[in-house]
Amino acid sequence: MAKTETRPRGQKKSGLLRWFAVGFIGILLVAGIFFAGLEFGKGAWQISFLKPVSANKDLPARLDYTSVNEVYQALKRKYDGALDEQKLIDGMKKGMVEAAGDTYTTYFNTEQATAFNEQLSGSFSGIGAELGKEGNDIVIISPISGFPAEKAGLKSKDVLVSIDGQDAAGLSVDEAVKRIRGEKGTSVKLVVVRGGTERLEFTIVRDTITIPSVTSKMLDNNIGYIQISRFSDDTASLVDTAAKDFKSKNVKGIVLDLRNNPGGFLNAAVSVSGQWLKKDQLILQEKRDTKVIQSYSAQTDGQLVGVPTVVLINEGSASASEITAGALKDNNAAVIMGTKSFGKGSVQEITSFSGGGMLKVTVARWYTPAGKNIDKEGIEPNIKVDLSDEQIKAGVDAQLDAAKQNIQNR
Repeated sequence: MAKTETRPRGQKKSGLLRWFAVGFIGILLVAGIFFAGLEFGKGAWQISFLKPVSANKDLPARLDYTSVNEVYQALKRKYDGALDEQKLIDGMKKGMVEAAGDTYTTYFNTEQATAFNEQLSGSFSGIGAELGKEGNDIVIISPISGFPAEKAGLKSKDVLVSIDGQDAAGLSVDEAVKRIRGEKGTSVKLVVVRGGTERLEFTIVRDTITIPSVTSKMLDNNIGYIQISRFSDDTASLVDTAAKDFKSKNVKGIVLDLRNNPGGFLNAAVSVSGQWLKKDQLILQEKRDTKVIQSYSAQTDGQLVGVPTVVLINEGSASASEITAGALKDNNAAVIMGTKSFGKGSVQEITSFSGGGMLKVTVARWYTPAGKNIDKEGIEPNIKVDLSDEQIKAGVDAQLDAAKQNIQNR
C-alpha cells in the first residue's frame, strides 16, 4: 500500500489512505476480530490534492467558533458535574463530522482509531477465542488453534461466568471482548461453566494474535476453495499463493467465498479480481462531482483466467467484496451465487491526526465495469441461493453445496 506523509499547518502528521467499508456486524474474536463487519478497511492509494466539491466551494476557509465558545463557557459555569476537556474536544469534532449527514463520514478518537486499525490488520493482543451469545450467556464458540485460549484448555461451548472477578452474565459480546483484551504479557482470569455443571477457572496470559485474511483448501472432486474474511495487507499474496497451488493441481474449478466479508484495502480487491481477468479488463471506476477521477484495470493476464469459478456473496458482503464480485460478474469471469450483497458504493479517505484521532470522509463513488453504482442496491447474484437459520444450525451450507454442484455440471 502506497502512503504519503504531509504536514499541514496545525498537524504533526497527516496520512491519507483510501478505503472502502461499511457498518459493523456480528460474531467477535476475543481481543480483536470484534465487529468483524462493516466498519473497517482502508484503501490502497490516496489523492493528496483533491479539488473542493462544487457544493462546498463557498464555505469559509475557517469556521467562526464564537458561538461554540459561548456554549462551552455556559456549560463550564453551570454543569453540575466534572467535565473532561479531551472528551469535550472529541465531542465537538465528532458532532461537526456527523453534521455532514453521511453514514460513512466519521471521526474516530484515539481509542477508536486503534481498534479500527487492529480490526483490519487482524493482529491484536488477546487470548484468541471466538465468542458468541446464547440467551443471556457469553459462550466460547471456538478457541483459535495454537493460541493462548486453546493452550490453556478453553473449549467450545464453555459458558463464561466471570472476567477478572466481574460477572459476565448479561454482557454484550463487545463488552466481553473489551474486558478480555489487554497488553501482551498481561493475564486475564476467566471462570467458565462446562457441561452445565463443571465450574473451571483459567488464568490466561495474553499474546499477539494474528489471523490471516485468507484460507484455502481443496474440496472434493478437485475443486479449489478460497475464503477471504477481509481485504487486508496479506490478502493479495495469500490469494496469489493459492492460485499457483490450484493451477499446479489443475483444479476443475474454484469457489471464491466472500460471504460476510466487509471490505478492506482497495489494492487487495483489485489484485484479487485480476487473478481471473485478462490484461486491461476494467475492474472499477471512481467518480467525483460526476467526473471519472480514477480507473482500475487488470495489469497482467491473471493465473485463473478461464478456470470455472463461483463467487459466493450474501448481505454481509460489502465494499471491496462487492468490487471483486462486480468485476468478475461484469466481465463474465465467474458465476455469482448466494444472496444480494450489502450495497456500499462510496469511497472514503482517511486522515490521521497528530493527537491520535482519524477522520474518515466520503470523497467519491465507485462504479462496476458495467457503469453501475451499487450503493444501497447491492449486487444481485446470477443464481440466488438462500441459507436458512435451520440449515446453519444443522451445519448444512446449501450455498457452498450449490457452488460445488455448479462447477461439477460444467
